[in-house]
Amino acid sequence: MSKDQEQVGDQAVIDQAAESGVEVESSQAQPPAESQTPEELTLLLEDARSKADEHWDQLVRTQAQMDNLRKRQERELENAHKYALERFVNELLPVRDSMEMGLAAANDENATIDHLREGTALTLKLFADVMEKFNVVRIDPEGQPFDPELHQAMGMQPRSDVPPNTVVVVVQKGYTLNGRLVRPAMVMVSQAAPNQVDEQG
Repeated sequence: MSKDQEQVGDQAVIDQAAESGVEVESSQAQPPAESQTPEELTLLLEDARSKADEHWDQLVRTQAQMDNLRKRQERELENAHKYALERFVNELLPVRDSMEMGLAAANDENATIDHLREGTALTLKLFADVMEKFNVVRIDPEGQPFDPELHQAMGMQPRSDVPPNTVVVVVQKGYTLNGRLVRPAMVMVSQAAPNQVDEQG
């Protein structure tokens, strides 16, 4: 097939595509490399190199930004681990100060039991306020049904005045932190008295 026939065939395809609404780049818009002069090829190569350099610079900058972001996040995470308790410690310091003042007052020759009791009660309230501020909740379940999720039974006591499986003595109070169990309450639990068992039998 001659070049003229090829061009006629190409034009027919372009015309057909135009009629159907499809845009087709003419082969004349980008002449083949063989028909381009060395100067044009040099310009194209330089343009390609310029774009490649620009893309490489963008890649290097992006990698540097990502690296800086990663390092900053690592520093912030490390600081969060280091100083997570800073606010809690600051709130505890007045409690320690109060305890030290109470001990100094106890060593005073004019100290009385009433003064020591009052100082201890104030220190305990201060400590309780700090714990409440940080969502530390006390578990004091006396008189409540035994809950194995929150309580640890130390023993059983026959009792006729309360229903079986009721907490009758709290040996040691428990605590939760933000709803999560930190320490279960150590308790004594009621069981049916022998006469109750006989009556039920």
